[in-house]
Amino acid sequence: MIEKELKAKKGMPMLLLFLVLYIAAIGLTVFGGISIDAAWRSNEDAKLVLSIVLVVICGIWICIGWLPLFGLKILKPQEALVLTLFGKYIGTLRTEGFYYVNPFVSAVNPAAKTSLRQSGETEAETKIGNAALGLSLSAESFSKKISLKAMTLNNSKQKINDCLGNPIEIGIAVIWHVEDTAKAVFNVDNYKEFLSLQCDAALRNIVRLYPYDVAQNIDTTGDGQPDEGSLRGSSEVVAERIRKEIQDRVGNAGLIVDEARITHLAYAPEIAAAMLQRQQASAVVDARKLIVDGAVGMVEMALEKLNEKELVNLDEERKAAMVSNLLVVLCGNKDAQPIVNSGSLY
Repeated sequence: MIEKELKAKKGMPMLLLFLVLYIAAIGLTVFGGISIDAAWRSNEDAKLVLSIVLVVICGIWICIGWLPLFGLKILKPQEALVLTLFGKYIGTLRTEGFYYVNPFVSAVNPAAKTSLRQSGETEAETKIGNAALGLSLSAESFSKKISLKAMTLNNSKQKINDCLGNPIEIGIAVIWHVEDTAKAVFNVDNYKEFLSLQCDAALRNIVRLYPYDVAQNIDTTGDGQPDEGSLRGSSEVVAERIRKEIQDRVGNAGLIVDEARITHLAYAPEIAAAMLQRQQASAVVDARKLIVDGAVGMVEMALEKLNEKELVNLDEERKAAMVSNLLVVLCGNKDAQPIVNSGSLY
């Protein structure tokens, strides 16, 4: 199914025409009634018949003259109407304005009553908001217009195992819009629910390829070579892969995915404490490595300075004792407590 734009008549001239015809029908009905009375009194059969016919025609128009008004359609910017006539797709109105179409056409939007969660909302908040809005929401739900604006989909957080088997919680926000209204309406049952399900499937399919943190011997790109890709460190790359995966899945529904962003990323609660300890231990080890490297450099510099200025002549045993003392002082967690030796070392 391919979208075709419908060329409709301007609505204002048609509205004025129907109003004029309605007012004229009322006036002619009154005039016909007077003519019938006059013809009856004067026994003019021909005039009587013509007057009765005029009154009948005007009466019929007064009874059904409001039906063409159903063909008047108003569109705001970034709105569209998919129209069918007796089940056949005849076209889509996409341009804002006031139009007149066949009054027997029907607007089709199977997702009219489907509301996607917006960013930051919870299911409870959505229900409370719907109950508070009342009539305004019910009136909006009956609108068959399709929004062409950019919209946000923020599904619930998912618990997914990464490539190392660690359970993580992740959530994404997807910016999307309707590109082809005919495909969106006729190719899938409900394009909003279809998009929501495909987002969850694409998210699960991509996340399982990455570790939470950088891990060794993990290939995340599929080229057969280990790399440093991770969910936490390569969030932009992961989000782009998710966007492409979703786009491939929803392209047949006439939808365009503009952007995808990771909004939540954390270890699942059952392993969060253990992973935090692991990260802390890794941070301590890295810090100790840096301290030791700095301490060795400082000891080396101290020995070079002493030898250069010939302040003291140290043998190998005394150098070893000096190096040991300096490393203890520089690498210790607490301040050193010096012990002053007032005698000889031997």
